[in-house]
Amino acid sequence: MNKFYKLFLLLLVAGIVTYSCDGIEDSLIDDQLEENPLPSPAEYTSGSADFSNYVAVGNSLTAGFMDGALYTAGQNNSIPAILSAQFALAGGAEANQPNVNSANGFNSSLSDVGNGVILGRTELDVSIPGPTPTQGEFPIPAFNGNKAELNNFGVPGIKVADLFDNDLQNNAALGLYYSRFASNPGTSTIIADATAASPSFFSLWIGNNDVLQYALSGGISETLITSQGDFQTDFGNALGAMVQTGSQGVVMNIPPVVILPFFRAVSWDVIGIDQDLADQLNAGFQSVNGAIQGCSNFGVAQSDIDRRLVSYSAGNNPILVIDEELDDLGTCFNTLQTLGQIDAQQRAALVPYEQSRPLVSSELVLLTAGAVLNTPFQDDPTKPIGVVIPLGFNADGSLSGDKFYLTGEEQANIVTARATFNAVIDGVIAATNNSAGSEVVTLVDLHPTLADLFGLDVATATQLALSEDARDPSAADGEFGLTVDGFTLLPDFSPDGIFSTDAVHPNPRGNALIVNEIIKTIEASFGATLPRANVLSYPSVIIAQ
Repeated sequence: MNKFYKLFLLLLVAGIVTYSCDGIEDSLIDDQLEENPLPSPAEYTSGSADFSNYVAVGNSLTAGFMDGALYTAGQNNSIPAILSAQFALAGGAEANQPNVNSANGFNSSLSDVGNGVILGRTELDVSIPGPTPTQGEFPIPAFNGNKAELNNFGVPGIKVADLFDNDLQNNAALGLYYSRFASNPGTSTIIADATAASPSFFSLWIGNNDVLQYALSGGISETLITSQGDFQTDFGNALGAMVQTGSQGVVMNIPPVVILPFFRAVSWDVIGIDQDLADQLNAGFQSVNGAIQGCSNFGVAQSDIDRRLVSYSAGNNPILVIDEELDDLGTCFNTLQTLGQIDAQQRAALVPYEQSRPLVSSELVLLTAGAVLNTPFQDDPTKPIGVVIPLGFNADGSLSGDKFYLTGEEQANIVTARATFNAVIDGVIAATNNSAGSEVVTLVDLHPTLADLFGLDVATATQLALSEDARDPSAADGEFGLTVDGFTLLPDFSPDGIFSTDAVHPNPRGNALIVNEIIKTIEASFGATLPRANVLSYPSVIIAQ
């Protein structure tokens, strides 16, 4: 009993001492706070905007498409999802997206459904280095959520006109994506569903595919570029429909296309060889060059002949390609055979070179060429594609070279179309605000940020397709990459890059970077105060295991 009493007394004294120390410490802290108050938590506001019902309209960039597919993790890190998270601290609601409920999604570019090849998103294989596909899922799982609560109406692959099309059954964008969440598939339209959501604030990023599809095809047909008149009408109607809901919003313009890593990852002179191999190749091409040169006697201009001749040296060499725009030398080669200058076997060997030439430094190679270059033609290792057999010459004799690269003329078409469409966007926004009597819509110009990312000044980036030096970051003014919180982000799909492995769409980190540019514009135009997305907290590319 005595021991218990002593223990109790000891605990009581310890408690008094502890309480006294706590009291003294609290007093000291209070004194310090009076002299050096802690900063108050940031107070975020929407300014004159209302983020309570934010609605996003657009294409793949809005949908969260990345790594060549629409999959759940990509959607969760979409631009509207990240932006909604920032809006939430200023009265906004969370993002409601038509989740595809698929870990890998469906890669329409790489899959061959008819032959049972179903591939999904790509990952970075550092041993290549380059993208490698995962196992996909087709058809994409149905959307089981509440369509009435959706606020992300991004549909991969669409052009501006597709926003108004209620008969997209033959369009992959509807079959794979829009039909999953359309209010009435086959009857409703994307723009009608978006406006029916009664937005209080909206983002509209549309028009990229009106020129991008032409670029991604290798400039195969100018019909893939929307006409200025159609773009003017469709974009005006789209923005008008959104504004007529009474909401305010932001519009993103079309960023520079030809600086995307899709057109930069594979260099025009990627064929690296040593002197011994160069000598062997040159010996093999003597007869080919001789036949091409012989066509000068049959009306072929020497300038045309010179651009077709093949010559290798130690180091990097241009890719040998099919160019369907070249005159076909088949008739000339037939004449050489008739005159006995070449025999039947030599004539047959000349078939791949009737419309071939090495690339020149002003041309851009598409990423898709990387999967074909240096592979053996018809399983013959002595005939690597792009070196001995021209890239784009097919086993059946057909030609498809144009889909692998962009000529200077094709690049000029892209640059011109982009500039034209952006001018239309500027004009429509100005007219909309003039009609409203106030700034209800503001432009988010991503051009300066992307130019800075590539180490280019804005003017140089604009002329990118027309200037050889502008494609070389070391030859341009500025620093390559962007520094964020002491970390340099690169304009590629490396682990430090901001692009996903499809080399066209940003990865989550890139989306966060874009969100911060959108927020800057919103703050400047609507007087809002918003938190920035923590760019480095978002993932980069996924590394294949």
